[in-house]
Order: sequence, then C-alpha cells, then structure tokens
Amino acid sequence: MAGGLNDLFSRLGGRRGDTPGNTGASAAAAGPDLIYPTKALPKFLATMSAKPAPALLDLGPVVGGNVSFFGEELGCRIRVEDVFGDIERHALNGTLDALPEYFRTRFKSEPGTVDGILCWDVFDYLERAAAASLAAALARLLVAEGSLLGFFSTTSDAGRAQYTKYLVVDQGNLRYRTYSGTRVRQRSLQNRDIIKLFESLRVSDSFLMKTNMREIIFRKPAYLAGL
Repeated sequence: MAGGLNDLFSRLGGRRGDTPGNTGASAAAAGPDLIYPTKALPKFLATMSAKPAPALLDLGPVVGGNVSFFGEELGCRIRVEDVFGDIERHALNGTLDALPEYFRTRFKSEPGTVDGILCWDVFDYLERAAAASLAAALARLLVAEGSLLGFFSTTSDAGRAQYTKYLVVDQGNLRYRTYSGTRVRQRSLQNRDIIKLFESLRVSDSFLMKTNMREIIFRKPAYLAGL
C-alpha cells in the first residue's frame, strides 16, 4: 500500500500469547487471563484469506502473538496503530475533546489501501463525536470489499477503568487480558447506533456472544467505495 506498511510480523516475531508493549497505562492491575470463543474472527480470517498478501491494520495495543498468528495464517502485511494508547494519552492530558479532530488526520496511509481492520472494542471508550470521526477515518482507509472487525459491549462495565487485550489463541478462541487505564466504557451502543456509526459500510456478519459482546464484521461494498 502507498507509504508502505510496517511488516511487524517479521520485525516482532514472538510466540502466540506474548504481549510486548502496552498502551502506556500501568499493567500492575492486570486481571487473570480468560479464554472465550469468537464467531466473527474465523469469518474475518476467511474473508482475508481470499486476498493475496492482504494489508491489515490493528488498532492496538501491540501483541506479538497476534502479529505472529495473522502473519502465519494470512501471509499478510500488518500495521499496529495503538489507538488505545492515543485515548489514554488524551485522557491523562485532559484533552479528550480534541480526539475528533485528532482522528481526522491520525492515519497517514492513502485512502483505499487497507484490506482489513481489527478494531477490537476501541469504540466503547469513545464519546460520540470521537467515535464518529474514527469510524469515518477507518472507512476511508478500506479498499472496496475490505472488512472491519469490531467488538461492542452490550452491558455497563460498572465504572471499571481498564482496557482489554484480545490475544488470539486459535481461529475460534480469544484470551481476554485486562489491564489498568484511565477510561471506562462510555456507554452500551444499540445495534442501530453501531450501524449508523459506519454509514458508508454494510454489516456482513453480526454475533451476540455470551460474553455480553456483540461481534460485528463490516464490509465496504464496491458501490460505496468512493464515499
């Protein structure tokens, strides 16, 4: 893709489950690892495997095991942009109101150059204006028929200031690893609000999990690629 994607798979290596780096928040309060099934990830992988050397964007944080997994499964180029770190930094600096403008120019890659995006649950930690700005920026990055995978909590997090790293165990399972941070989940988005957030994309798969998480795959249809 234009400007080039960092081949973190070759640079970081690592065994699955390794977690080099964090979002800048202390990991001292990290919770126990819990493993849960995922239905959206295998669908996302199947879509990406149909593309030769797909370009992936992971919104972070950097997890060496995930980079290894996607590199081995897809032979892909993967770039990690730690948006969770961006949110935490703005929260600590008291500049959360600047996030909508920040996200408009956050990504330097050319529009229409990313095949797949891993959002995890980043939208749960954003106010509406910042979420809309980030969603629009990501939609612009996707190629025609590109896919975006997002997780959206359906319940309140009881005010716990923490984030979650999603470590890929295999195609059907994820290890949840919580760590301390400044932000709490802002709200539980209704399905219609999530769809409205990605108005230039279309839902291809949606799963309501027993973990109180909605897993959604969005696709950028060719007829909307110019939006």
